[in-house]
Amino acid sequence: MSAPPAHTTTDAALIERSRRAPEAFAALYDRHAAEIYRFAARRLGDQAAEDIVADTFLAAFRRRDQYELRRTDARPWLYGIAVNLIGKHRRKEVRMWRALARVPTGPSSDVDAGIVEDRLAAAARRPELAAAIGELAPADRHVLLLVAWAGLSYEEVAVAVRVPVGTVRSRLSRARRKVREALGPHNPVSPEQELEHERT
Repeated sequence: MSAPPAHTTTDAALIERSRRAPEAFAALYDRHAAEIYRFAARRLGDQAAEDIVADTFLAAFRRRDQYELRRTDARPWLYGIAVNLIGKHRRKEVRMWRALARVPTGPSSDVDAGIVEDRLAAAARRPELAAAIGELAPADRHVLLLVAWAGLSYEEVAVAVRVPVGTVRSRLSRARRKVREALGPHNPVSPEQELEHERT
């Protein structure tokens, strides 16, 4: 009996199958590589993102026997690996955010697509926003961007960065507070929006 098509199977099923047939792991790459690339490119630029994606899936392939098959969606796991790799480029990322803070017209569409459009809608405040994000502690920045750019839930972020959900909430709250403080009275996020984010 042949295996079901990759697009009809869960990530966990693909990973389980790849333990017996390593070539099955390619379907997981096809499914998620572009998303991981976009996230890494926003943080480190296109060139570094290619390396992050390659290293993320290489690490995932090597660790596939350790994957918890009860988690049908592998995205949080893959983002967690990517975040660890991005963390090794912390200085480069901070330099990028500081450079974006000096660009009056704002960052490129790749950079502003996430936080600016969804969470902050701050087109006129991009330099201040970039500066604020660049000043965040790495752990807080990871959480903020996994929620804002990757669209992960608090529970998924907790899996990605391997901390309790309560820690995710406190880091996200601290990151949002620091961004609000940096943007000052022109902060485009209303109290109602903040409450809505807290409920989601």
